[in-house]
Amino acid sequence: MRELEGGFGDDLVIIGVHSGKFRAERETGNIAQAVRRYEIAHAVVNDRQYRVWRAYGVGAWPTIALIDARGRYVGTYPGEVTADQLAPQIAELIKEAGNDLDRSPLPLRLPAEADTRLRFPTKVLAVSRARLFVADSGHNRVLELAVTLIDPPRARVVRTVGSGEQGLTDGLLTEARFDHPHGMSLHGETLYVADTENHAVRAVDLSGGTVTTLAGTGEQARRFNQPGKGGNVALNSPWDIAALEGALVVAMAGSHQLWALDLSTTDAQPLVGTGREDLSDGPAFRCTLAQPTGLHVSDERIYFADSESSAVREADYAKEGWDVRTIVGQGLFDFGDEDGKGGRVRLQHPYGVTEEDGMLYVADTYNNKIKRLDPATGECVTFLGSGEEGLVDGAAEAARFDEPQGVSIADGLLVIADTNNHALRVADVDADKLTVSTLHIVE
Repeated sequence: MRELEGGFGDDLVIIGVHSGKFRAERETGNIAQAVRRYEIAHAVVNDRQYRVWRAYGVGAWPTIALIDARGRYVGTYPGEVTADQLAPQIAELIKEAGNDLDRSPLPLRLPAEADTRLRFPTKVLAVSRARLFVADSGHNRVLELAVTLIDPPRARVVRTVGSGEQGLTDGLLTEARFDHPHGMSLHGETLYVADTENHAVRAVDLSGGTVTTLAGTGEQARRFNQPGKGGNVALNSPWDIAALEGALVVAMAGSHQLWALDLSTTDAQPLVGTGREDLSDGPAFRCTLAQPTGLHVSDERIYFADSESSAVREADYAKEGWDVRTIVGQGLFDFGDEDGKGGRVRLQHPYGVTEEDGMLYVADTYNNKIKRLDPATGECVTFLGSGEEGLVDGAAEAARFDEPQGVSIADGLLVIADTNNHALRVADVDADKLTVSTLHIVE
């Protein structure tokens, strides 16, 4: 859509029609936050009752409908359509319209945003109770923070990675450019970053002060299951990364797979998942995933948040290879907010997962909660959050979040990227009284 908007200017009007699958996606306020987060420049309709969806006979996300200058329906295009595929027909419709084309701009008007230190932080990486990295995605940068757990807890900016300008540029930390970075993994003094909208994995040399592109062409992959090497391999929305025996596991949300990126050779290839969006368990290349967005590796086990199926799953390695099992979650349209065990558990679009001492902590994003999950028994309970949207510190059950996406734990300190609140929150899971605090960031 951005490519078409830029190419055709005022000759083309785009209207986004948001027919939300999840309950949280049907709230106008949440849609407005998403418009800001993804920097959408066109008008968006909240089609919460699917009226526009039904009127155009839509059956899949996404679908594009073309309308000519006289308001007549031209055709519908379901699925992932590229700008190159649509551009010729749009150009022909513009030519046919001639003087009938109304070129008046249709601007998007949103209330002014407050100037916040962070902007839509999406992922966090807690190295220790005192050292933390945060993907400040809305500012297209990564921050390294030194944490001091006083009352209130504070974090000092130690290092800024990225100029803040959107783009794909290597070089010095102050010159490098990212495009909405998300997950991170630290090896020694090299920080690996999932540069999501650049469809790339970047390597940050913290000692040398430089950024390089490890894998990805900068363009979204349009073909599934195409392995490659370094800058020649096309990736598809890498959302999170984690280390595993000389390689990085990459949550490839766009292709509904986990990939492996060899750190010594930069060879990248599918590791788990057929590429079809669904929820089914089994061997690596028979199972199906649904937009994996969060990863945690423990020994030879990969835990991942499978967001579109509202599931938390694990991949184990045995003699026969990788095998995937669903811990909680039932399917693409089975979601809610239900604690319990196994099949009774319902989450709503979880984005992140972390683990310590055998327990998983899950960012249950659209429920505005953090859940604790025992992978051995499948028991899942609300750990933090009332479920109401807001920014409220205090007792675990009364705390409020707004679509938290990232979680990371180190030495008992759980750090949460509270995305729509533009904030980081912390909780000491070993404390006698479990409370949530907002981490105040200072330069």
